[in-house]
This record gives sequence, structure tokens and C-alpha cells, in this order.
Amino acid sequence: MSATASPRRAARACTGRWQHLLADGRLQCDLCPRACRLREGQRGFCFVRERRGRSIVSTTWGRSSGFCLDPIEKKPLHHFHPGTPVLSFGTAGCNLGCRFCQNWDISAAREWDRLGASATPERIAWTAQRWGVPQVAFTYNDPVVYAEYAIDTARACHDAGVRAVAVTAGYVAPAARADFFAPMDAANIDLKGFTEDFYWHTTGAHLADVLDTIAWTVAEGSTWVELTTLLIPGRNDAERDIRRECRWIRRELGPDVPLHLSAFHPAFKMPDVPPTPPETLRRAREIALEEGLHFAYTGNIRDPAGETTSCPGCGAALIRRDWYRILDYRITPRGTCPQCGQGVPGRFDAQAGAFGARSVPVRV
Repeated sequence: MSATASPRRAARACTGRWQHLLADGRLQCDLCPRACRLREGQRGFCFVRERRGRSIVSTTWGRSSGFCLDPIEKKPLHHFHPGTPVLSFGTAGCNLGCRFCQNWDISAAREWDRLGASATPERIAWTAQRWGVPQVAFTYNDPVVYAEYAIDTARACHDAGVRAVAVTAGYVAPAARADFFAPMDAANIDLKGFTEDFYWHTTGAHLADVLDTIAWTVAEGSTWVELTTLLIPGRNDAERDIRRECRWIRRELGPDVPLHLSAFHPAFKMPDVPPTPPETLRRAREIALEEGLHFAYTGNIRDPAGETTSCPGCGAALIRRDWYRILDYRITPRGTCPQCGQGVPGRFDAQAGAFGARSVPVRV
């Protein structure tokens, strides 16, 4: 695709790729573990997948809530081309019901026809090319609910030499996850807590399904994976639960999968819960390191020590950050520590990008 060509904009409903007909005439959506069973005109829990005739359609294909250039560290991804920009966008709807959602105005949107702007996958890839941006991120709301659009866009991006990134809660059914993650170069998956009680009562989802997705993606796919846990005071920040989570990560995924421990801010249906104290995040990071994880980071607070990537071999500081700015970058072009030669897992360039902490709205 020529970088000077501008693909025509379009928006349309797209026939869903994961569904089957039940004996009682309902159609079951096989995209996520909710397995919504729909009659004519009904919508799933996510609100954006609707039965029309003999098919379930994705009503947000080609529509977006807006586009912005962000630092890749904001996704957050610390081991995936540090310092580079990413073209971020989302649609509407979500298949979780998180009471603490930080983007609830997008994920819980119900007036999509009035709010959405349109852009084809080719147009998005062309825009990334035009701005010199090396990757596109599906974020703001969960890309699982607009999986067809995300997959089509990721493929268009690859055709244009642009990478694809998914920011997701990982609530996707086994029938769809291989299709969804196959074109994703990287993913940040939210592990929102580590008890079934928290998952069910706070997000309306089940922990086991998310753990299954994470373990499969790390073991089976070529997607680079990092994890994020938003720590909410009194809800999922107990030391015993953080230790159990970190032990599961080390046992099932290995010590090299980065874990981001991020601060909660009052939002949506939890306006009275206080923000996460910085000391809670710093202690959680200490626990992660004590439990044998090589890379644990604090997020949503200013904490230079908690943002630093250190060599798992000799402990040398390899990447120093200040918020989303790269202050020092010492990883070799081979992805190793220059001091001891230890390999550092991730996708690294010879030099870090210099995009910084900006967020730049973009028209597509």
C-alpha cells in the first residue's frame, strides 16, 4: 500500500466469525466465555454484538471513539520497542462489567451510532505510516468485543509494515483466542485480581478463564505478553493475594513475563474508594521480586525505581524511565546486558525511541 494513497473511509456491521445455531433457534456467540444466546434483535452483554437474521454481527466494525498518538509505555509495555509512539484507538462496549472502569464512558457506551467516527483498517494503517508510527494499539475498550475489526486492522498494518498491539482483559473463548492473538505482535493483558470472589463480584467475569487465556498466549503464541494488575485498596491488594498471583506467574509463565502494578483512581461505580497509596504499589513490587519475578513495575505514580528495567543477572540498570520518558538505554542491539551479557526478554531496538510523554490527538 502506498504511503501517499488515502483509503476511503467506511463503517459497516460485520458478520461475526464465532457463533453457532442452537436447537431452540437461538444463536450462541462463541467469542467470549459469556456465550450469549440471542434471538432476533437481541444484543450480547457487550452491547455491540447483535443478532440480525441468521447471523450475529459486530456493529462497531469500522467505527472508533477517536485516535491518539501515545508512548508505548502507556499501554503499558516496557519490553516492546521502548520510547516509540503508538497510534491508539478503541470502539465501544465491553464484555466485562468492571465497577472501577477507568474508561467507562467508552466501554459502557450505548449511543454508538451517534458517537462513532469511521475508519477502515487500511485507513488506520495508512495514518500510522503517514505519521511515521511503528505500531497501532487496540485499547480504551477491550478489543475482544471488536475482534473482527482488530484482526482486519492488524493484518492491514502488517501489510504496511506496522505492528499491532492488543490491550485486553483476556476474556476470550478458546474457540476465538488463536484467531485473535495470531496477528498481534504484543499484548498487555489485565490480570485484575487473584480471587474468584473479586473477579465475579467486581468485574462479572471468572478468574479461571483469564488465567487460561494468559497461560495459552504465553505458551502457544508468538505474541509478546506483559501483564497489568490495578491494585484497589481493600479489594485486591492483600499481600497474600499478590503473593499467590506472583507465584502463579512464576510457576505457569516463568519469571520473565513483566508485571505492571498500577494505581487505582476513583471512577465509575467506585467513586468513594480512595486512590491506591504509593507505598502499596512499592510493597507489591517488592513482593513480586521476592517471589522470583525478574521484571515488576509500578504504574500511575511517579516512581523512578519502580519504572527501571534492571538486568536479571547482575542487577545493572538497563532502562531508566521518568513517567513515559526514556532517560537511559543500555541494552545492546542483541538484547543483552552490556555489563554481564545476560539476555533480556522482549523486543528491543538498537536505540530507544524519543517520543516522550506526549499524547497527540490524530484525525484518521
